[in-house]
Amino acid sequence: MHPDLKARASKIKLLLMDVDGVLTDGRLYHFPVYSPEGDMRMAEAKGFDSQDGIALQWCAKLGIPTGVISGRVSEATAERARQAKMKYVYQGYTEKIPILEEILADAKVARDEVAYIGDDLTDIVVMRRVGLAFAVGSARPEVKRFGHYITTAVGGSGAVREVIELILAAQGHWPSILAHYEAGE
Repeated sequence: MHPDLKARASKIKLLLMDVDGVLTDGRLYHFPVYSPEGDMRMAEAKGFDSQDGIALQWCAKLGIPTGVISGRVSEATAERARQAKMKYVYQGYTEKIPILEEILADAKVARDEVAYIGDDLTDIVVMRRVGLAFAVGSARPEVKRFGHYITTAVGGSGAVREVIELILAAQGHWPSILAHYEAGE
């Protein structure tokens, strides 16, 4: 790990991210759902990576809060955030700076203690204001220019796990996680 990246990652006390294209591959599935009365509405489904989920739970266990800031409102996102023990869940916000400021005030952390994972143009403004910015492997080229690190994995396929492993390794937590699962050396 590059020394600058390790130094930045070692300070992280809060991990925030976008949803579509980061926690998911960005695809949205809409299908009809019928009530017993025959009324139809459209439901939305998303696919989330299980390895991202366990890594998010490790953060919660280690006292590193996580959260999402998403432009879309989705019941699937709310449920995923609940399962992953995320502290901050903001949906329906394409203007992310006011939300970032609100989260920073609540979490009582400095900007250089925050990491953010993004993939699209709306994420750049946040990436420019945190201590450690990640772009997923499938991010727009413009977004990758602002990442301190670009994941090998694409959004929805372990990119969040890759970021969390990097942060936990820089903070010295990774060996104890490996030992917990009897995967250590």
